[in-house]
Amino acid sequence: MSVNQPPQAAPQPTSDGAAPDARRLRAILVTVSIALMAVIASVSGLNVAQTHMAVEWGASQTTVLWIINAYTLALAALLLPLGAIGDRLGRKPMLITGLVVFGAAGVAAGLAPSAAVMIGARVAAGVSAAMIMPVTLSVITSTFPEKERGKAIGVWTGVAGGGGVLGMFLSALLVDVADWRWLFLLPVVLAAVALAMTFTSVPDSREQATHPFDTVGALLSVVAVVGLVFVLQEGPERGWTDPVTLAGLAVGVIASAVFVAWELRRRDASLLDVRLFRGRGLAGGSVTLLVVFGVQAGIAVVLFPFFQAVLGWSGLLSTAAMMPMAVMMMITSGLAPRMAARTGARSTMSVGIALSTLGLALMALFVSVDGGYLAILPGMLAMGTGMGLAMTPSTEAVTSSLPRARQGVASALNDVTRELGTALGVALLGALLAGGYRGAIDGRLAGIPRDAADTAREGIANAVGAAPGTGHHAQDLVNAARQSFVDGWQQAMWAGAAVLAALLVHVALRGPENTAPLRTGDEARPASATAGNVAAR
Repeated sequence: MSVNQPPQAAPQPTSDGAAPDARRLRAILVTVSIALMAVIASVSGLNVAQTHMAVEWGASQTTVLWIINAYTLALAALLLPLGAIGDRLGRKPMLITGLVVFGAAGVAAGLAPSAAVMIGARVAAGVSAAMIMPVTLSVITSTFPEKERGKAIGVWTGVAGGGGVLGMFLSALLVDVADWRWLFLLPVVLAAVALAMTFTSVPDSREQATHPFDTVGALLSVVAVVGLVFVLQEGPERGWTDPVTLAGLAVGVIASAVFVAWELRRRDASLLDVRLFRGRGLAGGSVTLLVVFGVQAGIAVVLFPFFQAVLGWSGLLSTAAMMPMAVMMMITSGLAPRMAARTGARSTMSVGIALSTLGLALMALFVSVDGGYLAILPGMLAMGTGMGLAMTPSTEAVTSSLPRARQGVASALNDVTRELGTALGVALLGALLAGGYRGAIDGRLAGIPRDAADTAREGIANAVGAAPGTGHHAQDLVNAARQSFVDGWQQAMWAGAAVLAALLVHVALRGPENTAPLRTGDEARPASATAGNVAAR
């Protein structure tokens, strides 16, 4: 047996004992896409209501951030354990349970009378989202035949990548036309629709476990992810040298090291066989998803204040301005499987990463205070196109590297990588933008009253808010803040382009091989033969 692949468990048939036909496959794909959209919309939607929550409850910025971060922290921490449990107990029961709890948590959040209740509801939503998200992908990889699987993963990837912007737009629309509490209506409705369709469309697939559940590995993975995500969320707020930040980093790193050692000891009985990272498919796909989603999230950190504070747009219009990039991402995610079938996964990923790098470079070159939206639109379109091409083959490289019996773990690993990349990108690109802004505005505050100047150094929104109190210096302060923000933008974009360029070199040299995925006949071979094929990737 190859050390790069554990033995495969024999898959159980669907509940009706027959392979799904084309109509049912479409229904399955629509169902899991709606369920995924509910989770993704709930991740991004609450960002548009930060000010409303702070005013209604008199909550501090730290409390508001915890309302938002509690969801992503619970989601990221529990993805691996709940993905593995879904493989054992059944993917359909796990999806049904997750959707029921998710919908109830959304209703509780919409009616929450205090920030404390809201945080509790968001934690419950995050736990249930961790039940839903890996199942949506593992249902695809365990149900769809090989010739249809790439297309289905492309649709899933498009929803995962572009759905956040769409969810934020619809949430902002609800906030503008109704009340901020109505933004929970969208995820709840989506969850209800997905729940009804799950009962009739999704097969009850599960795998026969040949070893006890890796409880120690599951607990270690939770501690490791909580520590690392906590650092990335709290570092920009508390400071990277704050004792709490350093303690979280120590816990995350130590738990990660112990997790790897434990999983190596467990070998084929592990929660996640870390030996598989020796293969090109899992390592290359994971690194690509980590970086691409990190850069995508970092871009959002830069774009929204540019639209709102520099261009003076509303939150709804700012969100709508992101839609072209999201649409291109969703379109090319669906086209990527065809390109990968013709040219290979590594070539498709390389083209996507190259286009994403070009997009960042175009935005860095042409962004200006006077250039407005049209100056950055070409870069946004190139960025969306490239991300769509890179994400689908990367996702398939990750899921195809683990056996069918562990597709819940494979899907969860894919999702954990995305969540860690998102947190990392927001933290690092956000810090670069903030540092570049402060460095640029210091030389532009001559003659500005000291109190206003100190306020302006905190950020462009603070500068715009302080400007009216500076008398005839108001316009000078606003102009200085806007130009300084653009300077910081360029630093962040060039840094992101450099990271993507390094990723391009890595994928070109060490990415997945330009070979077709395993055929159905290969899946039926003995485990040792299949293991050799996967390890060769």
